[in-house]
Amino acid sequence: MVQPPKSDEYAEFYAGYIQRVPPVSGFFTLMTAQPGELKALVHGVTEAQASTPHKSGEWSIKEVLGHINDTERVFAYRALRIARGDQTPLAGFDQDAYVRHTDFNQRTVNDLINEFAGQRQANVWCFKPLTEAEIDRRGTASNHPVSVRALLYMLVGHVLHHMESLRADYKLGG
Repeated sequence: MVQPPKSDEYAEFYAGYIQRVPPVSGFFTLMTAQPGELKALVHGVTEAQASTPHKSGEWSIKEVLGHINDTERVFAYRALRIARGDQTPLAGFDQDAYVRHTDFNQRTVNDLINEFAGQRQANVWCFKPLTEAEIDRRGTASNHPVSVRALLYMLVGHVLHHMESLRADYKLGG
């Protein structure tokens, strides 16, 4: 079981993601379920609806999905490096630049969801067999100390954050 991280295992910025993760006995079951939950949330959304921001200056649904995929990669990469004992400080990333420098709206919703499902399954296979010592390891990312445990919680909490946003801003799943 992956216990929730303590506040000294991550930067305060990530507290909102981590606190969204409900207490569960099967953390990796929760990780595995998220792609299906995200797919169900966007089910029935047309490609045109998914390509249109809910208001000017905001991301479209497809851009949110693309951002989820990008962030899944970044957080998982950080977790893998730290779990393997790499103490090299890891740089931050500019999420807005990542979205700005590609066109997620040219892709299909199904393609973006399938990409997330594939990444998440690979991450479950990678991280589920970690030992307690590997999960406890700490490194540095974005100039802050972070544990592998916190990064795993960030993976789940980040998706929960955006699912809440999609419900509130786009009125999905209502």
